[in-house]
Amino acid sequence: MSKKKAFKAESKRLLDLMINSIYTHKEIFLRELISNASDAIDKYYYLSLSDENITADRSALKIQLSVDKEHRTLTISDNGIGMNKDELEENLGTIAKSGSLAFKEKMEAEEKNDEDVDIIGQFGVGFYSAFMVASDVVVESRKAGEEEAYRWESNAVDGYTIDKCEKAEHGTTITLVLKEDSEDEKYSQYLETYEIENLIKKYSDYIRYPITMFVSHEEPKEEGSEEMQLVVEEKTLNSMVPLWKRNKSEITKEEYNEFYKNKFNDYMDPQKVIHTHVEGSVNFDTLLFIPSKAPYNYYSNEYEKGLQLYSRGVFIMDKASELIPEYFRFVRGLVDSQDLSLNISREMLQHDRQLKAIASKIEKKIKSELVNMLKNDREEYEKFWKNFGLQIKFGIYNDYGMHKEMLQDLLMFTSSHEMKLTTLDEYVSRMKEGQDVIYYVAGDNLDKLDKLPSAELVKDKGYEILYLTDNVDEFALQVMMNYQEKNFKNIAQGDLNLESEEEKKEIEEKAEENKDMLSDLKETLKDKVSDVVISTRLKSHPVCLSAGEGMSFEMEKVLSQMPEGNPYGMKATRILEINPNHPIFEALQKLYGRDKDKVKDYADLLYDQALLIEGFDLDDPISFSNKICNLMVDASKE
Repeated sequence: MSKKKAFKAESKRLLDLMINSIYTHKEIFLRELISNASDAIDKYYYLSLSDENITADRSALKIQLSVDKEHRTLTISDNGIGMNKDELEENLGTIAKSGSLAFKEKMEAEEKNDEDVDIIGQFGVGFYSAFMVASDVVVESRKAGEEEAYRWESNAVDGYTIDKCEKAEHGTTITLVLKEDSEDEKYSQYLETYEIENLIKKYSDYIRYPITMFVSHEEPKEEGSEEMQLVVEEKTLNSMVPLWKRNKSEITKEEYNEFYKNKFNDYMDPQKVIHTHVEGSVNFDTLLFIPSKAPYNYYSNEYEKGLQLYSRGVFIMDKASELIPEYFRFVRGLVDSQDLSLNISREMLQHDRQLKAIASKIEKKIKSELVNMLKNDREEYEKFWKNFGLQIKFGIYNDYGMHKEMLQDLLMFTSSHEMKLTTLDEYVSRMKEGQDVIYYVAGDNLDKLDKLPSAELVKDKGYEILYLTDNVDEFALQVMMNYQEKNFKNIAQGDLNLESEEEKKEIEEKAEENKDMLSDLKETLKDKVSDVVISTRLKSHPVCLSAGEGMSFEMEKVLSQMPEGNPYGMKATRILEINPNHPIFEALQKLYGRDKDKVKDYADLLYDQALLIEGFDLDDPISFSNKICNLMVDASKE
């Protein structure tokens, strides 16, 4: 026997956490092992289509279960692709990925040991769920096309061994030695035929290979005889009809949920199920799911988009990315088409006309389902939006707005109208007569945006404002350019044209009367602003910064936060606006009349104040503080 090898440190700790955590449903170990067996058979059959040295009789492919009550063993066997020594080492010697343990420990640190947080579903470590019910696990496997077979064995405590063994056929046999019963757990139940049948029906009925088991029952020796005899026969425990091939009206919500959680390693029910059968130029069945929450690695490079692909019920590949557009990458599911070649390769996928037709129909179906959710179940749509709205907005921005028509009606932003999420269509439906633009402002905080000086007048005039709080928001609207022929207008940028003719005339007169003061203020701030003007957008606030046409302040901030910084040093044009109806303006006029140099200090103070309002860092906080103090001292002398 070979020397026992220790699990890698992280794997061992993760395994300990998993085994010793309290799981409400330890029974899922059987689901996990059977799913693994089904995947192994899938791979073997698919390999047989391209490897002339491997011949697969599909009718002979199956998963077999057996129990030995005396020795407390439960065995799961498959005649799938099998594993060689290196694969046993790779697949069973290292558990999950490096992020798994960190995630689990973070949950514990935050005291979120919710029984619904299933680390098995989260990280696909299904094989190790066996140790929740077994004290020892033996895996005997022989890879298809190879002569040698190997035995992997572990008690999960002090590591594992891998040795050669005898195995007549390819495939894998897993034997679990069940733990002894305790007051809290009755592990013996997994040796009972009725319990195993119930679990197969509950979790694995859709598996398309026979799951068989020898069962015994009594029956009369002869017809009409009272003398009974014990009969042992091999029984198929599952229906083998793939869930996606069944009539929707015959499938319960619970069946969809269990299928999703089992198939896609999630611990939560999906938010939305999309089950369709399409006939026409291309024929296919699709079963799609929108998750209730974004996967933990959704916004990382680890996450792979794509749908599982089947041809006539035979698995082809796990992540066919061509079937789903990037902006719907959150959708999980599968597609089964009888029109696709069984031996299609990933390279062929990119050029397959039928696959592109399927992808187009899937895209339209997802869009229509989301639109229906938005119209008929607003609460559910807003839940979806909070999870995946960012992806939709990136979909608008990416590819220079090519997908605007597909996605624009799905967009939502918080609005000054009741401070609730609204769609662009809803905004337009509430627009005032004669309003020709959609007003918005961008920033990182709703409360701050709602209190911005530039927002006060717009709201006072009765116009609604969209509050954009994600970095991508303004970039998305920029590439959209307009919606229903209404242009987007940043209220902190350019001229708003909200004043009446009388107000315009009054402002022009004040600008002319104070042109020398404004010119001196501009000269004082020449390295900081492009202009100092009488404001048309301020109501009660003294000053604000506005940006010229082109880049906005928020876009400048986003670019500066990028990992590589703002590579081209792009900045928004800064314009200092002063409210002519605020007491500060009158104070400036008086001071300018008697001490023009003193106005320079005021200019810097007003500029710094405007910077703070816009959320920018001050160029010189110490100087700002000193000027405030000097101003207070001067005021005390008066």
